[in-house]
Order: sequence, then structure tokens, then C-alpha cells
Amino acid sequence: MKIYLSGPIMDEQPGVARDWREWVKSRLGGQFSLLDPMRRKFVDRQVDSANEIVEFDLRDVREADIILVNYNRPSIGTSMEVFYAAHDLGKFVVAFSPLAFADCSPWMARFCTKILPDLETAVNYIETHFAD
Repeated sequence: MKIYLSGPIMDEQPGVARDWREWVKSRLGGQFSLLDPMRRKFVDRQVDSANEIVEFDLRDVREADIILVNYNRPSIGTSMEVFYAAHDLGKFVVAFSPLAFADCSPWMARFCTKILPDLETAVNYIETHFAD
């Protein structure tokens, strides 16, 4: 199975966008194929990269069986990926978030299949329900 690692990249604190993805790769890499958008070397806010960033990310969402979402803060790109995955493609979307349910966007609450309190709990959930 393939998992797409969705979460804020643009305007994220240094290392944050990469660190959680690297941890997931070390934990799930032997059991799943992981699609990490950070593997591409595009630069945010460059007109000649914008369409490519979106198209490559949407391709990864289409290829994935599960979407793992870092919902640590509102992110337009992450929200668009979640909506596309869940609404248009019927994908299983597992999010982890420090936000209380009352603080979650109704859109994220509606289109994430499951929102868990932290990354480790989300990874355990995926291992329990999707690993061979």
C-alpha cells in the first residue's frame, strides 16, 4: 500500500515539514511505500514551479491508498489535498493534530476519516488497520 504524507510545507518552521515525514519513513518504510512531496526540489512562490508543485502533489494523492495528514495548523494546500482525496477519490484520510475538536475546521473534521491527537497514535492506527 502507498501512503501520501500531506501537511504544511509553505511557510512552515525550518525542519518541521521534513522532520515528521522522516520519522514516518523510518517507522513505516518497511511496510508501506511512502510518497513524500519533499522529495521534489521546487521553490515556493516561484511562478514557474507553482503548477508543477500542485500537479505532482495531486498525482501522489491519486496514487496513494491512504493519506496521512499533519494538521498542526491551517494550510490551504493540505486542505485541498484532503478534500480531493476524500471527496473526489474516496481515499482513507488519517490526520494527526494538536487541535481540540472544537478548534478544527469543519471541513477538515468532515473530510478526514480519522483525526488523532499525535503522530505516533496515527502511525499505530495505520499499522493496526492497514499493515499486512
